Formats: sequence, C-alpha cells, structure tokens
Amino acid sequence: MRIAYFVHDLTDPAVARRVRMLKAGGAEVVLLGFRREPAAPAEVAGVKPVDLGRTYDARLGHRAALTALNALGAARLRRHLAGCEVVMARMLETLAVAAAARRMSGHGGRLVYECLDVHRLMLGEGAKSRVMRAAERALLRAADLLVVSSPAFLGEYFTPRQGVGREIPVESLLVENKVLELDPADEAAPQPPPAPGPPWRIGWLGAIRCRRSLAILTDLAARRPDLVEVRIHGRPAYTEFDDFDAQVAALPNLRFGGGYVAADLPRLYGEVHFAWAIDFMEAGLNSSWLLPNRLYEASRCGAVPVALDGVETGRYLARRGFGLRLNDPAELEAALDRLTPEAYAALRREVARVPREAFVAGPGDCRRLVETLAGRGVSDAFSQPTRDLARNGVSEPEHIHGEAV
Repeated sequence: MRIAYFVHDLTDPAVARRVRMLKAGGAEVVLLGFRREPAAPAEVAGVKPVDLGRTYDARLGHRAALTALNALGAARLRRHLAGCEVVMARMLETLAVAAAARRMSGHGGRLVYECLDVHRLMLGEGAKSRVMRAAERALLRAADLLVVSSPAFLGEYFTPRQGVGREIPVESLLVENKVLELDPADEAAPQPPPAPGPPWRIGWLGAIRCRRSLAILTDLAARRPDLVEVRIHGRPAYTEFDDFDAQVAALPNLRFGGGYVAADLPRLYGEVHFAWAIDFMEAGLNSSWLLPNRLYEASRCGAVPVALDGVETGRYLARRGFGLRLNDPAELEAALDRLTPEAYAALRREVARVPREAFVAGPGDCRRLVETLAGRGVSDAFSQPTRDLARNGVSEPEHIHGEAV
C-alpha cells in the first residue's frame, strides 16, 4: 500500500519513527512536510522527503501563512499522491495542506488526521481560537479517521469540544507513544541503575519545553545537592526559556547532555534512578491530557517515572500500579528524603512487572496500523470507534496498541 504522509517537521525524530512503522507495516511512504531546521534532511528513515518550507517555534502567524500558501498551491503536489490509498497528515497545519492536495488531485483515497497535541490556541474563547476550531471541524468532516496518542484528547477535547463521534461521525484510533522495536537489534535491554541512594538521579529526556519543570528541578538541585542530581538530554525549545543554557550551567549537579538517538536510551536511562514525566507547559489543558514519549521509553528501560496524580500520565501509572506519583511537585523533596534503597528496589520491581507490550510496539502492531489506516479492520482489537471510547469514559486503553512517537 502507498501512503502520502504530510508532517509538521521533517527534522523531528518522531517523524522518522512513524515512517519506520508505516514501512514495517508494508506501506510505501511518500513523505511531504515542513521543517524547523535551515535545510531539509536528504532522507528520513530511508525516504526522500518533499520539502514544503521552513517554519519556526512560537511563530504561529508565519506557520499559518506558509500553510495557506501550500494549501492554495496544493495542485503542484498531485503527482506525489498518485497511487496512494491513504493521505495522512500529522497535526492540523499539514491536514489543511493534505486535504487541499487530495481535493485538487481528485484523489479518492482515505484522509487520516493524526493529532498528537492540542495547542492552547485551539482551546481559547477569542476570535482566533474560534476560527481555528471551526477550520479543524471542517477538515474533520472530510476525514475518514482521527488518530490520537492519548485517550484524554478524545474525552477532553475532540468529543466534547469538536463533536467527534456525535456531530462528526469520524472513526478514531488510539496509537500510544510506545517504543518501536522491529527486531532483536532494536530491543532496549534495561541496564542496571546506579547504586540506590542519595543523591538520587532524575533524568529529563525528550522535548525540553517546560519552563516550570526546569525551575522546579534547578531549585531542588541548588538547595539539595546532597539529595538530587539532574540529567537533561534532548531538544530544548529555547523560545520557552529565559536563558536555558545559563540555567543548566549554573549548577554542578545539573547537566545538559544535548541530543541523542534512540540507541542511546538504554544507557541514558540506565544512568538515572527516576524519569521526569511532568509537564506544565499547558497545565490543565494539553499537558494534563498527553501521554509523553518519555513515559514509555523510561519504563521500557527500567527507570521509575515521576508523574502527577490527576493528569493522564498519573492515571496511566495508577492503572498499572507503578511509578512515583505526586499530588504536587513540592512533595518530591520529602519523598526522596524518606526513600530507602529497599523502597527504591520495590519501585523498580513494579516497573519490571508490567508486561513488555505496555511499552513496546512490534512488527504486528505496524501491520495492524497500516491495515487500519487503509480501512481494513477499523473495528478490530487494534482500534475502537470514537463513540465507544466516549461512552466508556475513554479510560482503559490497554487493548489498543501503539508506537513510539
């Protein structure tokens, strides 16, 4: 099967992982997308991409203008859609381009909307927010399938705010942010943790974009060098911080290790006791609803996730009975102060008892995903119609498979 995949950032490592999953599922992928770097990559997971132009963090006006320009000129993309059974768009900005290209080319294939975050602009009551929601609703009416990475996106936004499953009868698919392991060489063998005891090491890996998280961790590291060390790895969103580099350089027990590749994860998580899985960037909204990559990656590698009760990540941990769950981040210091090596060993055993399938997607998941995107089995065990998820409270996603995003 041939899939045209429109993406918001060709340079995002998560895009490469999704392309790998589609290819492993038997699809030929045509990749088109924007980029956040000065130049487009020559290839993404073995696929030569079609560059739609450069966008920038926090410059929504520029992104909207470039999206409109590409949508209006989408007829030039028709040759790339030739022979595609599915046109899939990652995030709203590329859905507008994908839908226009599909329409202008007279394409009869399925349109799939993959939404992995709900931006705060979509949730306001101002004119811009209402216009954006109306545009998304119009595009959803043309879509055949909605893919989300957390059940809370359906229960908190798409069903109550956008009418998905009611006024808009589009089917939905939950694809969790699981680690993708296609063969034994991919398998992330957990490594032994550092010796249990203070200073307890906390790892914060992935998309580093939460100002409050950085403030919490730097404050604790500054006050209690005897109690904690912090290791940060990933891609900082510099627009979200006053001076990220200066903040992390100020403390000897807080280190920033830069970017990494998937093969580094067992080592990086093997160097820490805990994984920071708390996010306040859009508290009460997207940050309360998402299930982040680091939740699955850390758990697969044996590190103990730290999360808040009352948000979707905390509910995920509570359902499965593992992790360090806090009512408030201010509780972290006291929790670590009273933590004994024996109690930490018990936390590690709880992680180890969770079935591997909770954190990992394999070749069978890839095949089921591609078949579901094509409309061959939307109601099987891989997915569940939106109306059923909404009726059931969208609370138990264990039977739904996923991949690393």
